[in-house]
Amino acid sequence: MLSQDLFSIPVPILEKIIRAVLVYLSLIVLLRLFGKRELAQLNPFDLIVLLTLSNTVQNAIIGKDDSFSGGIIGAAALLVTNYIVVRLFFKYPSLNRIFGGGPALLIENGKVNKTALKKELLTERELRIAANRQGIDELRDLEKGELEPNGTFSFEKRHITTEQEQRTAIAEKLDALNTKIDRLLESRQ
Repeated sequence: MLSQDLFSIPVPILEKIIRAVLVYLSLIVLLRLFGKRELAQLNPFDLIVLLTLSNTVQNAIIGKDDSFSGGIIGAAALLVTNYIVVRLFFKYPSLNRIFGGGPALLIENGKVNKTALKKELLTERELRIAANRQGIDELRDLEKGELEPNGTFSFEKRHITTEQEQRTAIAEKLDALNTKIDRLLESRQ
């Protein structure tokens, strides 16, 4: 037997919709203020914040309503709001730049921008881990590395010309030759 409370909605539908929209917009502002790192989910602490954030705002969205219908209305209001916001940002790219901000340049010409890392509250180790996940072994091999407004990392490898490759190969061979010469000299003594 189904309970009457399963489908009864003790909070007016318009209030439930307004609550969901206000929470959605507030979270956009808060995540923008607290930076891209929260979106990147780089470590367990950030993940815990994001998971508990959803539980924290749950009551603000549904109010004193724990009915199935109330939950569906709140979820639908969130999804419709997200649909509208995404479409507005697509249609008006300037809105995306205003609210989303721009990418943070973390690596340029193989050099880590420590000031940008500090601003984004990232360590060089976290940056290296993100690069490793994308198949990049060394940060110095990158032309550019950015933290995008949506929290993802984008990396651009350096374009090495044939002449550069030849110089690198020659330098590596000279290093190996020097090592062999040093070993020979040590063995003679």
